[in-house]
Amino acid sequence: MTFDRRIFNFAAGPATLPEETLRQAADEMLNWHGLGSSVMEISHRSKEFMAVYEETLHDLRTLMNIPNGYEILLLQGGGIGQNAAIPMNLMGLGKNGPKADFIVTGIWSEKSFKEAQKYGVAHLAASSEAEKFTTVPPRSAWNLSSDAAYVHICANETIGGVEFDHAPDVGNVPLVADVSSNILSKEMDVSQYGVLFAGAQKNIGPSGVTIVIVRKDLLGHSMPITPSVWDWAKEAANQSMLNTPPTFAIYMAGLSFKWLLKQGGVKAIAKQNQAKADLLYECIDQSSLYENRIAKLYRSRMNVTFFLKDEALNAEFLAQSHAAGLVALRGHKAVGGMRASIYNAMPIEGVKALVEFMRDFERRA
Repeated sequence: MTFDRRIFNFAAGPATLPEETLRQAADEMLNWHGLGSSVMEISHRSKEFMAVYEETLHDLRTLMNIPNGYEILLLQGGGIGQNAAIPMNLMGLGKNGPKADFIVTGIWSEKSFKEAQKYGVAHLAASSEAEKFTTVPPRSAWNLSSDAAYVHICANETIGGVEFDHAPDVGNVPLVADVSSNILSKEMDVSQYGVLFAGAQKNIGPSGVTIVIVRKDLLGHSMPITPSVWDWAKEAANQSMLNTPPTFAIYMAGLSFKWLLKQGGVKAIAKQNQAKADLLYECIDQSSLYENRIAKLYRSRMNVTFFLKDEALNAEFLAQSHAAGLVALRGHKAVGGMRASIYNAMPIEGVKALVEFMRDFERRA
């Protein structure tokens, strides 16, 4: 099936991008800034691209109010890569050897937990697996170690639709957070974290660049086995350019940051995101056909998961929604059901169209 108009793309990532940034990129594709070439065809060390790089960092620092005591790295390898890089850079800070605490609230934090076991002691401090990953374990139940180098959380579980409602207090130990699917969706106090990391392909731009925001005093502690490309201190010393960086992904991220600034910044977009999530959850909660299984306090504003109580209707729901231009609503294969990812670039018109379809489908079911 083909469409003669833009669809409403609810994919979890790579995800929908602001139409304005796509049009600008298209306009600049063959002749960027009068150079007679695209931004992808110029040297990453040229003064022209370095200006893009510096401006991208500046705008991200402005949007997130990142203190000067934090380094911003623009790397590759996605969150999966950082699942290895984080323990290799930080586990050595453990008081009695390489060790870190993990709060497991879904598939992504579980992946981080399992990967870290290759580099030291990964201690499971709390898990909501017994609750089928429908909640965040209460802070009072966390069994944090006294000798851990850091505490790791996934701030928003893209697959399950669980989101921390605030940054948990873990004392003087650095808090490391995977924010791949909720970065820039709401205000975050960066000073409450030791490390924030995110793949760009959900809420920022195309896949290819991974953002790591790390407190500067946490640099320089990598294990001897750490490959240079994963060594944060070496990357920081080389402006994230030990190897050729993903130049087009960085350029697109920069356009996204400009777009977000035009919307009024993170505070303004957070209000829009909350309105979108409220609209969709209200539809689900008022329905006799759909249900959301996540504890209300921890419902994700970015990845809204829901199930049809009569799962025999799943295939028809997906076929009809796709025909209506509401695309990529199938839930992740690990959990089933449906998932609507409503990132910054998803307009409220898309959510309204989805809600209208869902109510109409229910009437006809």
